[in-house]
Amino acid sequence: MKSKETGLSFFERYLSVWVLLCMAAGVLIGVYLPVIPRFLSKFEYAHVSIPIAILIWLMIYPMMIKVDFKSVKDIRKNPKGLFVTWITNWLIKPFTMYGIAYFFFFVVFRSLIKQNLAHDYLAGAILLGAAPCTAMVFVWSHLTKGNPAYTVVQVATNDLIILLAFTPIVAFLLGISGISIPWGTLLLSVVLFVVIPLAGGILTRTHVINRKGIDYFNNTFIPKFSSVTISGLLLTLILIFSYQGQIIITNALDIVLIAVPLTIQTFLIFFIAYLSSKRLRISHDIAAPAGMIGASNFFELAVAVAVSLFGPTSPVTLATIVGVLVEVPVMLTLVKIANKTGHWFPAKSVEM
Repeated sequence: MKSKETGLSFFERYLSVWVLLCMAAGVLIGVYLPVIPRFLSKFEYAHVSIPIAILIWLMIYPMMIKVDFKSVKDIRKNPKGLFVTWITNWLIKPFTMYGIAYFFFFVVFRSLIKQNLAHDYLAGAILLGAAPCTAMVFVWSHLTKGNPAYTVVQVATNDLIILLAFTPIVAFLLGISGISIPWGTLLLSVVLFVVIPLAGGILTRTHVINRKGIDYFNNTFIPKFSSVTISGLLLTLILIFSYQGQIIITNALDIVLIAVPLTIQTFLIFFIAYLSSKRLRISHDIAAPAGMIGASNFFELAVAVAVSLFGPTSPVTLATIVGVLVEVPVMLTLVKIANKTGHWFPAKSVEM
């Protein structure tokens, strides 16, 4: 069921509430039923938790089947909006996230966050900053009356860049942060949580459309997965928070402190892309999604890689989960800003 007011499903609209409830449930399990996370932690391969990997695939796969990579051939028709998206996401966002997070964790909150935790929280912020949005941007684009065909191209090209840019950017920023980089695990994470779901999504999309047609795919097949991503996310969070129970109880204030730089970064990146689009006289139906893609995060990937690299009990993973917590309320605020400033931009875009 979707709200007429927001266009979000019931679960999407109250995602932050569900995250808080999952956090509470997970912490209670970790504190009072520690045998459960202890048992599940036995199932891992190459430092990757198999139960969490399965749940993360449930999150990511439904997103990948929505992306039409054939649309990439149309990028020459109106490339300015794509340049804004690419430059903001890959040449600006990871580095501003690093700078803002470092400033808050090591300077502003120096007396409130222990040095070792500050390094871990910075690593979590780096993973979020290097993973621009893939799926939820379709919702944000819809809410800002974005050009749906152009948004598909923005997302499709962004996903292709993730394959090449995510690993070296994360490795570089973790390296200059003084954090040891397990290259094998990092590459395995990208294969598991980007390459495999991406390939599965392409094959599924092609097979279903060839057999049943595009109308069946859009109107019947995709809606079958409407609750799978959110369900996978919430179950993953319960499991992760069951591992994190003691850390959260000991450092409850840190969740609020982590949210501060993440929120500031979200607003900053949105306005960099949005105002750059205004200066380039890009139409609003392209400018708004361009801002949303950079501002929002592919938090499913960030959580997956954090779990793989540092483990589900790591404060690094906790930092990526805080990104989930702040995502919806902050992005809905940016949607309102975008809708109120539509008159700043030319009205019509070139159709893809």
